[in-house]
Amino acid sequence: MDYQDFLQTLSGLNPPKDWSLPLRSLWYDAKGDWESSHNIAQDLHTAMGSWIHAYLHRKEGDEWNAGYWYRQAGKPFPDYSLEEELKDLVVTNLSP
Repeated sequence: MDYQDFLQTLSGLNPPKDWSLPLRSLWYDAKGDWESSHNIAQDLHTAMGSWIHAYLHRKEGDEWNAGYWYRQAGKPFPDYSLEEELKDLVVTNLSP
């Protein structure tokens, strides 16, 4: 599966059941459901969970909170678009 395949799943009502929690979180965000995405991300106590959490707060416009979560993830605050970051997150989570 690649990023284009991921985008095609957005026509469904739910993410595929066999997907990881990080990928499901990103799916909900891509569908415009920030709250469901955040609910999953805040329970992921991993570097990836922190990165997704950071991205979501950046998207929300809360740069202070986003900065905290980027530091937890070991990532610099991005200097590129939210769309590019979403794609980076999805591609990273699709990789074996």
